[in-house]
Amino acid sequence: MELPSLLLAAHAGATLFMVGLIWFAQIVHYPLLGAVGPEESVAYQRQHMHLTSLVVAGPMLLELATAIALVWLVGGSLAWGGLLLIAVIWATTGLVLVPVHDRLAQGFASATHRRLVRWNWVRTVAWTGRGVMALAWFNG
Repeated sequence: MELPSLLLAAHAGATLFMVGLIWFAQIVHYPLLGAVGPEESVAYQRQHMHLTSLVVAGPMLLELATAIALVWLVGGSLAWGGLLLIAVIWATTGLVLVPVHDRLAQGFASATHRRLVRWNWVRTVAWTGRGVMALAWFNG
């Protein structure tokens, strides 16, 4: 496999993994966080944050690294658009959703939980767009 093919495969794999994971989180996992009882919510949220970090850190970093490599090696609007969506995802994660998770780790609040579910739609839509873009590389 030559470098661009390997690069595209790694990029698509990381991106599509995250697309599946974000849809699961949006439709199943995050809504169910509201069903955890108040006594268990803090421990549950802290464990959720720890375990989720273990699952997403590698694919997110691989996705970012391969997206930068695609911009560098290939260029074009598809590569730049994909990198822009990663910026949206990372900014939403760091500036909005990590603080929301931190608040939930202090104690459950319905308004904070609703904010989590609502703001996660930004990442869900952005990662879905990235998934379409990653697949477009193979048809381009």
